[in-house]
Amino acid sequence: MKRALFPGSFDPITNGHEDVILRALPLFDEIIIGVGINSEKKYMFSIEKRLAFVKSVFDKYKKIKVQSYEGLTIKYCKSVDVKFILRGLRNPADFEFEKAIAHTNRKLSGIETVFLLTSAKTSFISSGIVREIINHSGDYKALVPKSVDFSSK
Repeated sequence: MKRALFPGSFDPITNGHEDVILRALPLFDEIIIGVGINSEKKYMFSIEKRLAFVKSVFDKYKKIKVQSYEGLTIKYCKSVDVKFILRGLRNPADFEFEKAIAHTNRKLSGIETVFLLTSAKTSFISSGIVREIINHSGDYKALVPKSVDFSSK
């Protein structure tokens, strides 16, 4: 079985995340969306909310599972028998950052990273931009999946 992990904090999930995951579905038998927990990072949304948001987007897809995890991504991959890490690339800076991580992960674990370019219509969206808009009471709805509502943040 070709199983991939799409790791991230999803704080919050964006249309860019959704786009990459849905376009990757034909490539894998199963995609696990790994919602990361990093005790040193300050999140806007709790792990419970982030999991709920991601599950609401993908609940109708049988090939997609949503789970939380903590620690090294490659350790988590081994614990759930994942051989591929899926990542989206928005721009050259993303590529340089992700390339170094991918090389390290492959060296330490043999796990391959598969990159998909974000679509042109979502390449400008980042969770950081969405958080900034939310913090300033702006209209974020065009940047996140329709099922996601932060009004009760």
